[in-house]
Amino acid sequence: MKSRLNVIDNSGAIVAECIKVLKNAKWASVGDEIVVSVKKARPISDKTLASQSAAKIRKGDVRRAVIVRTKKEIRRPDGRYVRFDDNACVLLNNQQQPLGSRILGLVSAELRFKNWVKVVSLAPRVV
Repeated sequence: MKSRLNVIDNSGAIVAECIKVLKNAKWASVGDEIVVSVKKARPISDKTLASQSAAKIRKGDVRRAVIVRTKKEIRRPDGRYVRFDDNACVLLNNQQQPLGSRILGLVSAELRFKNWVKVVSLAPRVV
């Protein structure tokens, strides 16, 4: 709750803040769905506004997202621990699909086991 996450897709959002964890827990980890508020977004130009495919994400929008990286280490079944430099998420639409058409950074392999296959397939690298 209240943590800032980098948005690593091309939906137009840059930074989002977690406002709700969508499971019965106090915190979320990689692969968990959360509700975020967009705190920083790319400006929407007239050319982008005319395009039909442009996602019109503005500052203050409330969306669902899935966590793809965390600073807190994750223990893998073979005993290794994996952690990242930042907390990151990918925004979702109403059908639980990524809002953007590209993912611009690496994601954790735990997403594959939590059935976020579409996010994993769009990512350039899975660690």
